[in-house]
Amino acid sequence: MQTQLAPEYQNTADGQAAEAILRKCVHCGFCTATCPTYQLLGDELDGPRGRIYLMKQVLEGQEPTRATQMHLDRCLTCRNCESTCPSGVDYGHLVDIGRKLVDAKVPRPTGEKALRWALKEGLPSPLFAPAMKLGQLVRPLLPPSLKNKVPAPQDAGQWPDREHPRQVLMLAGCVQPSMSPNINSATARVLDAAGIQPLLAPAAGCCGAVKFHLNDQDGGKAQMRANIDAWWPYVLDGVEALVMNASGCGVTVKEYGHILRDDPAYAAKAARISALTRDLSELLPECLPRLKPLVRLDASTPALVFHPPCTLQHGQKLKGGVESQMAELGFSVRVASNESHLCCGSAGTYSVLNPEISYQLRDRKLGHLAPTDNEVIISANIGCITHLQSGTTTEVRHWIEVLDAALAPADRS
Repeated sequence: MQTQLAPEYQNTADGQAAEAILRKCVHCGFCTATCPTYQLLGDELDGPRGRIYLMKQVLEGQEPTRATQMHLDRCLTCRNCESTCPSGVDYGHLVDIGRKLVDAKVPRPTGEKALRWALKEGLPSPLFAPAMKLGQLVRPLLPPSLKNKVPAPQDAGQWPDREHPRQVLMLAGCVQPSMSPNINSATARVLDAAGIQPLLAPAAGCCGAVKFHLNDQDGGKAQMRANIDAWWPYVLDGVEALVMNASGCGVTVKEYGHILRDDPAYAAKAARISALTRDLSELLPECLPRLKPLVRLDASTPALVFHPPCTLQHGQKLKGGVESQMAELGFSVRVASNESHLCCGSAGTYSVLNPEISYQLRDRKLGHLAPTDNEVIISANIGCITHLQSGTTTEVRHWIEVLDAALAPADRS
């Protein structure tokens, strides 16, 4: 797609990066067939091709409007279009640039600005944990719209204390320790059973995705630099990987190298961190020989239906791993027979900012997952898990929790 950058963007990093991405687009429209918002709304401007045209117009000097902003806001950044695109258009990075340029020119209403500020400052804040505890205490009294965002309290269980020659770093995350603490401890116990010692860097915090995707890109980058500083001593000590059990965090940390590529102080370190980062499922194949003898399945073990998060299958291009490896361990696991590639509507803060679209996608996803009475829904991202659970009485868990529960405690040593 030929683009004539406006003078204000010609010699900027954002303008040049966007132009390089736009040049790959051949207007084919394959992306519209797999775009969740286009599927629901049927509007060309609510699909990737239409949004690309809007961003191209802005880059060529046309003044954006509130309508431009709205169509970009409606994008889930699920990156399904990237999996479909035959030309390799890097849509996810393009829409980050487009939103930044549009928000610089189109002021938001006060209420919208306040909500976005509360999300980007509140979710990664140390105050989130006590706020979640309070919410859980009064959960029965909350209206449905808030109750959906507050999971029932969960027991985290024991964190292993054995030492192993093999060591990996884990990111605790910003909301996961408060909302579903058992995910992190279950991850630690499974790694321990596989002969791998999990480590946490106390100073590491939010991966930066929340702020970055709410267009506080400077704030997001500051969190990324802080994490790199927290992890770097462990990298120098030879930790073999940085393991992510939330695919939304994983796709972001894998892109630290890209996001900080122009930072002279952090570019090399960021690239090293990204290269070390692995989704938890990427470690599972090499752990199978140690884990397989420990798995204890019986008639009470539920069958599993897996929802692969967009950040796993489209963002990280990891597809088929969780279900095939869990099946190899003896679990009965399937994916939705229809639209398993489509987003569930969670998409970080999207379910708060665009609830009507988000809940339509949730219900559509649950309809395709169609869990039976003896099945449990599993996923690989805290946002998807919480969002899907808000629409069903079927239990929704992280796949690592199911695996952890099936390991025989007495045999782990």
